[in-house]
Amino acid sequence: MLKADNLNVYYGNIHAIMDISFEVCEGKIVTLIGANGAGKSTILKTISGLMRSKTGSITYLEEPIDRTAPHVIVKRGLAHVPEGRRAFLQMSVQENLEMGHFTQPGATMHERLHDVFERFPRLKERRKQFAGTLSGGEQQMLAMGRALMSRPKLLMLDEPSMGLAPQLVEQIFGIIKELNESGVTILLVEQNAKMALSVANKGYVLETGRIVASDDASKLLEDPAVRRAYLGG
Repeated sequence: MLKADNLNVYYGNIHAIMDISFEVCEGKIVTLIGANGAGKSTILKTISGLMRSKTGSITYLEEPIDRTAPHVIVKRGLAHVPEGRRAFLQMSVQENLEMGHFTQPGATMHERLHDVFERFPRLKERRKQFAGTLSGGEQQMLAMGRALMSRPKLLMLDEPSMGLAPQLVEQIFGIIKELNESGVTILLVEQNAKMALSVANKGYVLETGRIVASDDASKLLEDPAVRRAYLGG
């Protein structure tokens, strides 16, 4: 469904992503794990068109997207939930959700809101509140709901568990599994390697801008080097 081949991305003179290649198969959950600063978020930004690779290619549904505008990529069914949620804090919950619908036909707005509120009842309860008054967990649900308003075929999630209490982390990962079971393919960037690998089908391990390991997620969970580096033993 998604294939990245030989990506090299720079921040000025800093070589942030080095010769990265990976793929995401339709219907699967694929996770990129690694320490803070390994380049995980940069990869997602490059796929979604916010950054450009100096080399290589990105194909989505067998069409190149590496020179495509971000809003066109969203319209094609690839949505990105950024690190830190990035809610519009002075807008209501419903207004935030409506912003996620801008690439879709206006006639489908009500249907999409209904679907998101069915999946996230808490957002329906708070639909008139400013997003800035929500808890961290609620803002994460809002960010995911806003992305779902665009009817994505592939959903990219950047650090969805960041800053959340353990109980909320469990809840968010439960939602990720439900989304996948409903037919949404997911590319997940996550520092909580244990949780990410427990829900994923395949995993890639990043260190300082390079992929150093890849395998079935279940095998990475048992890999001694991965366990020592990311799973606490």
